[in-house]
Amino acid sequence: MPFPVTREMLYEEIWKEPAASVAARYGVTSTFLARVCTEMNIPRPARGYWAKLAVNKAPKRPPLPPANPGDAVEWTRGQALRRERRALPVAPETRRRTKVKSTIPTDGPHPVVANVKQDFLNSRRAADSGHLRPFRRALPDLYVSPEILDRALTVSSTLYRALEARGYPVAIARAGEELYRPALEERKNPPKRRDGYDAYHSKWAPDRPTVVFIGTVAIGLTIYEQSENTEVRYLNGDYVPVGKLAPPKRGGYGAASWTTHKELASGRLCLRASSPYHVAKWEQQWEETSGRTLVDMIPTIVRGLEAAAPVLVELVKEGQARAEAARIEWERKQAIWAREEAQRRRERQIVESREQLTKIIGVWAVAKAREDFFEDLQRRVGALPEGEQAEVRSRLSRARELLGGTDVFRRFAAWRAPDE
Repeated sequence: MPFPVTREMLYEEIWKEPAASVAARYGVTSTFLARVCTEMNIPRPARGYWAKLAVNKAPKRPPLPPANPGDAVEWTRGQALRRERRALPVAPETRRRTKVKSTIPTDGPHPVVANVKQDFLNSRRAADSGHLRPFRRALPDLYVSPEILDRALTVSSTLYRALEARGYPVAIARAGEELYRPALEERKNPPKRRDGYDAYHSKWAPDRPTVVFIGTVAIGLTIYEQSENTEVRYLNGDYVPVGKLAPPKRGGYGAASWTTHKELASGRLCLRASSPYHVAKWEQQWEETSGRTLVDMIPTIVRGLEAAAPVLVELVKEGQARAEAARIEWERKQAIWAREEAQRRRERQIVESREQLTKIIGVWAVAKAREDFFEDLQRRVGALPEGEQAEVRSRLSRARELLGGTDVFRRFAAWRAPDE
């Protein structure tokens, strides 16, 4: 089959005959073809569609939706999918003036966080701070300890539904989208200078960010449990917060015990909103207090995100302008380097060509001397007695063979001029 395949071509084929037949023509499996359709945002016939079609009971074919930013638009077997380039984000034309409702719709868990609890609990040993590090990485952006996982999932679902009630969809970014999740600083009071904390504390992060779209402006959402510097005591191979220790028995805690300070999960949730665009650095945080939870702050959070959208648009524009200027400057330097490298290569070629020619001339001089020597001997052979001439000519032939001949034209033909 011809490649590349566009969205429109594959959409028509996938609705004309079963996927197994289409996949066979392209030399791939039906499972692989299904993944291609997903990446290209192509609706596929549901299970049982072809049986219903045979009895004229099949549902109507849905239209091909327009390609979203980040959707694959062209497929060639064995090559990466070509995707629709993400345009500059655009904030809503007018900021909504209606009041954010304090009562949040509760239609069950939001799809982003539904059925993910077990994936979070299926975790490697929690980080030194106590946060979960699940094996799976295609999960919503939560970084919490197992003790407050249920509350974090509830808060996330409530926040996401509140945003969608305002018309702002929340989703995990699709594979291939030019969105990223910046590194997280979960400590309450991190030092101003880098202290190597990240190098010694392996943090979990999702493969793709969880984002809310305000207009077409994507804003990353990270719900995490703040950690704080806590005095701990080493007991039986583990560090226990001093505030949770039972009174020691007579004789104290023993010689193999000591106290130190560690960054431990505090049970306090925070929300970080961040820029998922590589060209723009921005973030804003909301932190639970003793009197207010994140759920209480949802109206404030929604208003803050709405206000941040136009700010982020300007930051992206400025970042792209800087990136474009950097690209032009890089290309200018590459052109200068290419010219300088071409000049250096030309100079090397002249030197090498001259050295090669000098060697050929040297070989020619030696060859000429040898030829003069053999010709002189050849002339003198005629003056020898006839009985000796045959032996001398035989020795001359053997001598010529030993020196390998004197023809240098082959060497000269192999010489390369500087421009060759």
